[in-house]
Amino acid sequence: MKSVGVLHVVGTRPNFMKVAPLMRAIEVHNRLSSDSVTFRQRLVHTGQHYSPEMSAVFFDELGLPEPDSYLDVGPDVNSTLAAALVASKLHIPVAHIESGLRSGDRQMPEEINRILTDRLAQILFTTSEAASRRLEAEGVPSAWTHFVGNTMIDCLEDCLPIARKRMPAVQRQLEAREYALLTLHRPSNVDDPEQLQALIEVVTRVSQRLPVVFPAHLRTRGRLEACGALQALERNASVVLTPPLGYLGFLSLLSGARLAMTDSGGIQAEACVLGTPCVTLRTTTEWTETLEAGSNVLADPYSQSAIEEAVEDCLRRRPPTAGFRPERWDGHASARVVSAMVDWATDGL
Repeated sequence: MKSVGVLHVVGTRPNFMKVAPLMRAIEVHNRLSSDSVTFRQRLVHTGQHYSPEMSAVFFDELGLPEPDSYLDVGPDVNSTLAAALVASKLHIPVAHIESGLRSGDRQMPEEINRILTDRLAQILFTTSEAASRRLEAEGVPSAWTHFVGNTMIDCLEDCLPIARKRMPAVQRQLEAREYALLTLHRPSNVDDPEQLQALIEVVTRVSQRLPVVFPAHLRTRGRLEACGALQALERNASVVLTPPLGYLGFLSLLSGARLAMTDSGGIQAEACVLGTPCVTLRTTTEWTETLEAGSNVLADPYSQSAIEEAVEDCLRRRPPTAGFRPERWDGHASARVVSAMVDWATDGL
């Protein structure tokens, strides 16, 4: 029996949701497999989200083990690329979850990191056939690419029943599908005081239509306070500011919202499956499947009228009763990852 070491490197909210179902799937494989390969797992947390709300709570709620190593590097979005670069220099094979995602916007640090990590990886797991084709066009050998689906949706499937039972207190005071859920964290939206003020003006107008729940990232809250927008939001009875939420609380809110407004990536994918219309406050997205599904619309964050038109379009639609699942977003992506890892370990080592 061959034993292969697997080092998982995580640092941000989406990383936690991607790795939790994968680590469980590997454990299941190790217990039940009659194959000649088992895996020894270690978990490294780079410490990008260092507050309890953004880190420890996620580990607890997702059933993740305590990290074997905690690097405490602070707000560094480069942990994936750094890990891939170090592994490559040490001649350790690199596997990349969500390979082939591209927004087309190289001003986003994540975009550069995705491209470079994919160039360093030898095992590339994609969420769509389009991502696999994109990698092939970029010169990645097709034998290295595996279309497995979205492991983040595996996590959603595992946690949604629990999340709905543990809805946060603010949600109990709201009617299902009668509130909007807002997140803002991208530097391009929150670091410029004028831009942030303009976005809050739009949020204020949206709140005249339906309540807006706003779990404010600690960094975002600081920017709101610095530009004077925090006080205005706190005075608005139709805007519910909350501290950052754990995964279960946020998932419950997202599943019950009439509308999501976000500049996050992963929330677009989650909203698609949950049937929550999403207005993405960006001009590009890596989750092109959600645009094709019609669950997500891009709105130029520098255009108040574009945002309001997108919100109005979503609110005109009948509240959805079910979401849309792109191919292989079925809760079994992690099992496919493990199967591909077994094949690689058998044939490639």
